[in-house]
Parts: sequence; C-alpha cells; structure tokens
Amino acid sequence: MAVTSPTTDAAASRPSPARQRLLQAATDLFYNEGIHSVGVDRIIEVAGVTRATMYKQFSGKEGLVLAYLQGEDQGLRALFAQAAQVSDDPAVLIDLVVGGIEHDIRERHTRGCPFINAAAEYPDEGPVRALIAEHREWFRATLEQLASAAGLTEPADVAASLVLLRDAALVGGYLDGEDRVAPAFARTARGVISAHRA
Repeated sequence: MAVTSPTTDAAASRPSPARQRLLQAATDLFYNEGIHSVGVDRIIEVAGVTRATMYKQFSGKEGLVLAYLQGEDQGLRALFAQAAQVSDDPAVLIDLVVGGIEHDIRERHTRGCPFINAAAEYPDEGPVRALIAEHREWFRATLEQLASAAGLTEPADVAASLVLLRDAALVGGYLDGEDRVAPAFARTARGVISAHRA
C-alpha cells in the first residue's frame, strides 16, 4: 500500500464527499446483499449522485468492488494498528488482536467474511481475486510475525490456525449467531496461542 508523505496536504488526499457516499453505499449493499445482485443504478440512487459522478470517481462497477475490498482490508489493518497503540508487548498484542476479531464477529461482520463472500462471486482469476489473495497473504504474514515476536513455537502454524479460525468464525457467526460463535473463536484462538508458548 502507498505511504503518504507527512508533508502531503491532507485535504488533497481526502476523498471527495461524492466518492465517500458512493463507497459507503457500495460497501453496505455489497456486504448485505451480494456484489452481483446489486447494480450500479442502485448504488447511484442510494449514494444520491449522478451516473457521470459515479464514472468520474470509479472505473465502473469493478473499480467500486475493488475500492470496497480495499476498505475492508484497511479496516483489518487498522485493528492491528489500534492494538499497537495499546501495547508494544507482542504477547499482549496477539491477545488484543484476538479480542478485536471477536468484537468484529459480534458487531461488524455479521454476514460472513467480505473476502470469502467476494471470492464466491468471483471464482476466476482477475483483479478481485488478486486483491483477495494479497489481503490474505498480508493477514497470514502479519500474524506469523506477531507470533514469532511473542516467542511462540511454530509461528507459521499459529498464523495458519488463526486465519482458519477467523474464516470459520465469520461464516459460523452468520449461520449460527455471533453470540454463540464469537466466544468460541476467542477461546479456541487463545488455546492455540497457549499451546505454542515456549
């Protein structure tokens, strides 16, 4: 991801209100109703913009889908950043991340994982699947680095287990209810972490 220089004018890098409305409308509709079932006209109507504005801001629907998934990626990265503001102890950080994912299952992603949902709608290779793969690789690598820094044994295995548990919990939360699944995720994830303490 591009890093903005501290000297960059914040106003210049801030998205326009129309772009923000389009992205918010697309995010809500894509996540709650599915990507292919939502047409551009519906997004334009909900956002309250013109068709010309839509195409000025995004290169068609796929551009909007990519922006939606980039926003979801940034949300998970922000979870790690928020944890890092609380503590710089890797053992504390990994527990905070587990807690953050548990909260996400309960409060935000109550209809499954946006990346798994999108992958189901885009089974073939292309920009959407490439973005999903990049996101998942970042998530797995970040968890592995955190597990290693926390002194856990077999950090790659810990990361793989946590990714699997999050995937299952996001889908399970939608099917079985977040009140049942979120605590089970946290309990199981902490069990994995505990089992790999040196």
